[in-house]
Amino acid sequence: DYYLELNLSKKFILNADDLGLCNAINRAVLEGYQCGLLKSASLVANGEAFDEVVNVVIPNCPDLGIGVHLNILEGKSLCQDLTTLTDSDCNFNNSFLQLLIKAYNPKEKEFLPELEREFRRQIEKVLSKTKVSHIDSHSHIHSIPIIFDLVCRLAKEYGIKQVRTHFEKPFVIPDFKKHFTWKYPLNILKTFLFSVMTIFNEATAHKYDLKTNDYLIGIIYSSMMDPLIVSYGIAVIKYQKTVVEVVIHPSRYDDGTVNSRFDEFLLTRNKKLKNKIEDLGYEITNYVEKED
Repeated sequence: DYYLELNLSKKFILNADDLGLCNAINRAVLEGYQCGLLKSASLVANGEAFDEVVNVVIPNCPDLGIGVHLNILEGKSLCQDLTTLTDSDCNFNNSFLQLLIKAYNPKEKEFLPELEREFRRQIEKVLSKTKVSHIDSHSHIHSIPIIFDLVCRLAKEYGIKQVRTHFEKPFVIPDFKKHFTWKYPLNILKTFLFSVMTIFNEATAHKYDLKTNDYLIGIIYSSMMDPLIVSYGIAVIKYQKTVVEVVIHPSRYDDGTVNSRFDEFLLTRNKKLKNKIEDLGYEITNYVEKED
């Protein structure tokens, strides 16, 4: 009984970001769900394929935990006249760095009020179509502490109990060719920045009485995720009572395209990885709170 309790206290959550952004991502989640490794996804309210998620993906994936994937970087806003976030055609036009600067610029008096308006519209759109188990963001923009505070306040108001944090424990895989790309040093810098921000953000989540994951895997090797990376990532986490979220961006293309996003789709169907995670004592699950 003790061993069983120990097992169930280690939770592994594979989360597909960008659900609803396009048909290829929806297809990847729909097909990846069938293997039992992928049980969580984050839905983009302003995604071009949002309706397909509501009409096809959710009905065919009854145990898939759905989160709100706040997006202020790509596509069009749901609100009008967001002068600090979009151009005149309502297209988002800021980078992560620009958002970081605006968030702490006292001259940008309209930034946070406009951000709250857009976040509310996105949260309400997702909630109008499905139950929501968690909240996160496109390219992790909610890791910026002042934005994280806003997200936590809204999550509390709308009854969303889980918010993503971004501490990733360092690890290195033996596939060294992945380290000699322009992505890897940039990812290392991001990992350090997000980990520092998480120190502040965990305190904020506690202030709002929200739950968070203990670890994240998917920033150090962002855009390169595969079963080897996941295996090494979870192997360095030794604590028994822990929640580990692994972030992927899978796509399943109808024209047979093979790229890093397709590799991440294949990860969702890897039965050897699923068995290894279970052998390490993890419960493969999502953020949906189970009823007693």
